[in-house]
Amino acid sequence: MIPMFKTTIGRLRIIGFLEGISLLVLVLIAVPMKYFFDNPSGSSLVGPVHGMLFLLFIANAIYVGKIRRWKYSTIFKVLLSSIIPFGTFYIDHILLSKIKTNPQNN
Repeated sequence: MIPMFKTTIGRLRIIGFLEGISLLVLVLIAVPMKYFFDNPSGSSLVGPVHGMLFLLFIANAIYVGKIRRWKYSTIFKVLLSSIIPFGTFYIDHILLSKIKTNPQNN
């Protein structure tokens, strides 16, 4: 896992995984707790964390798309994946994991 931190694609994949997990926790646990059990503590904890990871994923996706000269359609697909539950896992499996990376080339 440490070599993944050395490349922009690797960092994007890690952030995407964390963002996907936080979205699932928010949608499947925290929001139902808030509205069905009148307990907003989960949303107040997970919501800001998810928001930060979401913004970090968006910024990194745009950055990686720019330095790798991705087509706008590819950047759009990666960005769209961040708002769909399981989307970041899908885009990682379909696109990001297939990209060959070299730490010297980013």
